[in-house]
Amino acid sequence: MIHAVRIRRARPEDARGIAAVHVESWRSAYAGILPDRIMVQMSVDQKATSWRRQIETTGNSQGLLVAELSEGGIAGFASCGRPTSALSGFDGEIFMLYVMPDWQEQGLGRGLLCGCLQQMAKNGCSAALVWVLADNPARFFYEAMEGKRVGEKDEALWGVTLHQIAYGWRSLSPLPARCRGNRR
Repeated sequence: MIHAVRIRRARPEDARGIAAVHVESWRSAYAGILPDRIMVQMSVDQKATSWRRQIETTGNSQGLLVAELSEGGIAGFASCGRPTSALSGFDGEIFMLYVMPDWQEQGLGRGLLCGCLQQMAKNGCSAALVWVLADNPARFFYEAMEGKRVGEKDEALWGVTLHQIAYGWRSLSPLPARCRGNRR
């Protein structure tokens, strides 16, 4: 069965669906990368409260998009805005982009990424980046979406050192070829 998917801005009532994607995708993507105790401690209820608060307080400079299935339900989400850490030449950042494991490789990630790049360009950003754990196979998605390696860093979180790679798009005008014609 083919399902239609719509990429749109998140609403407060999406918080629980976003939280479910957050928890399930982290448990799938980061098993063996992040400490098991972090995965076990995550709860949809806790994340839903946090996401609802973020949706209600997010301004125009930060976007939170969802991939909504035609029959209802959230299958993916992405957040973006002004960078939290400076990397020269980048004034936009994709903070999170996650898709439910069963919905990966069906265009939702591309739709969410392109939606974020469009949102940031609309808000005056000229270049954007995303930080990805080096051990996360999803990093190849960003390479396929024309992101170029623009930086690396190590960060200590939860008692482990995580190596991260930054992928960047040095110009959002025009959008990457894989995003052209992909309107929200």
